[in-house]
Amino acid sequence: MGAKLVGSALPTIPWAPRPAGHAGPVWRYPHNPVIQRDATPTSNSVFNSAVVPHGEGFAGVFRCDDQRREMRLHAGFSHDGVAWRIDPEPIEWDLPEGVDAPAYGYDPRVVPLEGRYYVVWCNGWHGPTIGLGVTDDFRRFELIENALLPFNRNGVLFPRRVQGRYMLLSRPSDPGHTPFGEIFLSQSEDLVHWGRHRWVMGPTQPWESTKIGAGPAPIETTEGWLLIYHGVLTSCSGYVYHWGACLLDLDEPWRIRSRGSRYLMAPHEPYERVGDVPNVVFPCAALADGDTGRLAIYYGAADTVTALAFAEVGEVVDFVLRG
Repeated sequence: MGAKLVGSALPTIPWAPRPAGHAGPVWRYPHNPVIQRDATPTSNSVFNSAVVPHGEGFAGVFRCDDQRREMRLHAGFSHDGVAWRIDPEPIEWDLPEGVDAPAYGYDPRVVPLEGRYYVVWCNGWHGPTIGLGVTDDFRRFELIENALLPFNRNGVLFPRRVQGRYMLLSRPSDPGHTPFGEIFLSQSEDLVHWGRHRWVMGPTQPWESTKIGAGPAPIETTEGWLLIYHGVLTSCSGYVYHWGACLLDLDEPWRIRSRGSRYLMAPHEPYERVGDVPNVVFPCAALADGDTGRLAIYYGAADTVTALAFAEVGEVVDFVLRG
């Protein structure tokens, strides 16, 4: 229980106390979901979205599948991290010369890095690949060159350089609904040219036996980088998405220090089990308060709505170390 967060205080972090009798290290917000499927006038669903502190409140990039079922990214703002105002129109990217506009976009992550906010998502460019962009205010967005070739998903940037280089997690895939997946790490000096690829980990437990992928940006702690990730089991009725956690080495984050054997969350609530894609909990963002060690974790539920869960970093790290 001695692990501590490495990072700034966030006294405005959303929070609800642990329910009486709840023994696990993660618990749900009692008023889930925090974002309904019709949060914009044309949205069919809003899920698998990313949130960061911004100004006096919070901002984020949200996956909004519209009523044509096109996958688009929208910006949004909140004063408290719970009540959200999502822009009705998708993000329009400022394009570098010779770079195509995204054909679609889904499952974003956002990380504050060196004074700017970097967005990583699954970009449609001759199939799914890792899109990369940047914003200062969540109103104007600049597209950077795609980080990796198709086919790839679940791109996640580290919130600082390691050994002087930017670090990116991803999950090589295929053009469809990939029935496999392991986590790899790529490195860059300039956020454009990526190499020094390293294998990080693959599935080991039944709850993640089909595929795994990185979730929110890694969280720096005194025990290592805390990585929350999703794992998929293929059941008799289809995929079941869970999430778990591991600790990566602070200096060589392609090395696993410890890994939890049990999941942290599985789809148990009705809004996680019933929706456009049933039995899905998919984490994409985590807010962290350096003073208290509190974590607020945003996750997509049933590919339909956005929900919120809470934890304390010491308990989650202890869960991983006992794994």
